[in-house]
Amino acid sequence: MTGGSAIVLTNDLWKIYMTNSSQYPALRGVDLYVDYGEFLAIVGPSGSGKSTLLHLIGGLDKPTRGEIYVGGVDISKLSENELANYRNKSIGFVFQFFNLIPYLSAVENVELPMAIAGVPLNERRKRALKLLELVGLADKAFKRPTELSGGEQQRVAIARALINNPKLILADEPTGNLDSVTGASIMKLFRRLVDESSVTVVMVTHNVENLRFVDRVYRLKDGKIIREEHVRR
Repeated sequence: MTGGSAIVLTNDLWKIYMTNSSQYPALRGVDLYVDYGEFLAIVGPSGSGKSTLLHLIGGLDKPTRGEIYVGGVDISKLSENELANYRNKSIGFVFQFFNLIPYLSAVENVELPMAIAGVPLNERRKRALKLLELVGLADKAFKRPTELSGGEQQRVAIARALINNPKLILADEPTGNLDSVTGASIMKLFRRLVDESSVTVVMVTHNVENLRFVDRVYRLKDGKIIREEHVRR
């Protein structure tokens, strides 16, 4: 099996954690697909395997068994160096906690992945400023995180996730630290990125209000997909 027309495809995906002498299966044979240009949500109770699944797709962890195709490549077979390159160039991450560096300005935070990759300052600064304009923060480019609201900090984090022009954004509870109005504005931004920028977003969320913005939902329970729902057609 290969990725085919899907940007993400998993096949019989298992993740088993060892605790002392016992085993804890966080994922139990998960099969899912994500189409290019889709906004997908993964929902389920605490301990259902949502974040584990996202971390596996993002190359932050390796499965116990099974296959994970991203863009037609089985990332479970990649070396550590190949995974590091995959995470930096092919994936954008957005987390509940914004993970911004407090002593850097917004534009410096956004351009950081390009700086790590050795891209010249003029080139990365131009792209970072363009992305801050895209997320509505052109006037806050040289503010530090402490000078920004929670919603503004998350917008900076989204711009940073886009800096290397990934086709896939992985968002883990991206509105979990925000009030409902600010959270809705972040969801509208994700929706606009999917509709206008050919980006694919896979989001883990516990907030049912967020589901009105997505195309499709996978519901997880005890490490298994129990239901798939189409929200937009």
